Amino acid sequence: VQLQASGGGLVQPGGSLRLSCVASGSIFSRRDMAWYRQAPGKQRTLVATITSDGSTNYPDSVKGRFTISRDNAKNTVYLQMDSLKPEDTAVYYCNAGRFIGNYYYPGYWGQGTQVTVSS
Repeated sequence: VQLQASGGGLVQPGGSLRLSCVASGSIFSRRDMAWYRQAPGKQRTLVATITSDGSTNYPDSVKGRFTISRDNAKNTVYLQMDSLKPEDTAVYYCNAGRFIGNYYYPGYWGQGTQVTVSS
């Protein structure tokens, strides 16, 4: 599986960005997908997940502000980020993995895309 992320950039606090991740090399519609982020000097953390049937989940830090979605016809997963805060600044990575029970196991990684929230 190859993943290509895009859509990052510089945005002011309170602004919005939409990240995209195009997948190739596998049957995308059967994949569980996720977005992670990694801020400088910190560990990579899970931001959002979406199952192959479209169920989504978010940590409290982004719940209500971020929305993950997928378009199986375009082999693409999206991350809509609204009401952005400076603490959302990080490199964002898409991932093609799988759920076993309630736990998401990361698999293939895309290259990151930088998101900077600053005035």
